[in-house]
Amino acid sequence: MPIDWQIAGLPAHPLLVHLTVVAVPTAALTAIVVGFWPAARRWLSYGTPIIALVAGISVPLATSSGEWLEGQVHSTPLVQRHVEEAHNLLPWMGLLMLAMLAWWAWHRFVVARVARGALVRTVAIAGPIVLTVLAVGTLVWVVLIGHAGAAAAWQGRA
Repeated sequence: MPIDWQIAGLPAHPLLVHLTVVAVPTAALTAIVVGFWPAARRWLSYGTPIIALVAGISVPLATSSGEWLEGQVHSTPLVQRHVEEAHNLLPWMGLLMLAMLAWWAWHRFVVARVARGALVRTVAIAGPIVLTVLAVGTLVWVVLIGHAGAAAAWQGRA
């Protein structure tokens, strides 16, 4: 049975999109910061996996509510563009979430117990690069999707 994505009779999609638009860039910026700045990694501690999980969960919620809303509105090329672009965010955010969780777990459980060696040095170099690439890719998709959604909702109305 499909979910009726309404809150008090209004579509839930705008509310969930606002969560995504805040959580995903926060996760992306957090990934970059904890990747390159050890003091921030220690300061954020459990905040990093929490931010990653909230952002990761917000994307399929926004996408699902958007698919429901798509069936409720008149389809236009702008709506179709927004829908098509929205499907690209989930893989990026999924990979970013996994990378953030892995980076956090690596530092929390492995680095303190492993003698300095080639693996630790390799991960110390590759980790921030991977986190940054995934963060930037995720941010690009959030902007493209948001712009397409705003154009679909407001073009010709404002």
